[in-house]
Amino acid sequence: MTTAENRTRDYRFTVVIPVYNEEENIFVLEKKIRLFIQKSIFSTCVLLVNDGSTDNSLKLMKEVCERNDNFFYLSLERNGGLSAALKAGIDYTFSDYLGYMDADLQTDPDDFNLLLPHLNTYDMVIGIRANRKDSFFKKLQSKIANGFRRMMTHDGVSDTGCPLKVMYTDAAKKMPLFKGMHRFLPALILLQNGKVKQIPVRHYPRVAGKSKYHLWNRLTGPFIDCFAYRWMKKRYINYAVRDSNLI
Repeated sequence: MTTAENRTRDYRFTVVIPVYNEEENIFVLEKKIRLFIQKSIFSTCVLLVNDGSTDNSLKLMKEVCERNDNFFYLSLERNGGLSAALKAGIDYTFSDYLGYMDADLQTDPDDFNLLLPHLNTYDMVIGIRANRKDSFFKKLQSKIANGFRRMMTHDGVSDTGCPLKVMYTDAAKKMPLFKGMHRFLPALILLQNGKVKQIPVRHYPRVAGKSKYHLWNRLTGPFIDCFAYRWMKKRYINYAVRDSNLI
């Protein structure tokens, strides 16, 4: 999808945050992001992507954007899932770099400053949740899913479920996107012959709202998606132009 450039081009870094029924977290998220923007190593804006929320999330997002010049929002027509919201955020971002985090506040936006300096030598830098604050059962599900994904993709990533990630926007726009692709972002960068680095980041328990994940979309769904990725990997087109007179 090709979209016209927008105000994100005036910043070096855009934080994309998919939002689905997170009304209890919106104002706390605003406060934390505002504090991060003041200390970010790059000029930063935020793109909130409303994924068809049925609560007051969109109303609150609009309030936040009205009182903050560097906050923007998109609202999708219907709920399409995390990958659809993330794809929309990527399509509408035109800064040099793009970051991703969830609206549940289980990661700290300040930790973007741990990841961003490594973009000098890596195409994507991702967080690893240190001292993860989730239930034993949730961590067990993630461990099984991560292990199976590594076996199938050979991406070498220990915690692809950590939402804190930064990357070059151009690389993000080249990724083939599909439902469930948010679990394969490092593997999709590797398809471009890119380099990925992992950095430990902080993790917190969810204090408001409800998790949108359950046994099906944490285990069974990713297993199926791994086979789809393997099929796509064999057919992925990756080319580089040597010369042209177009410019």
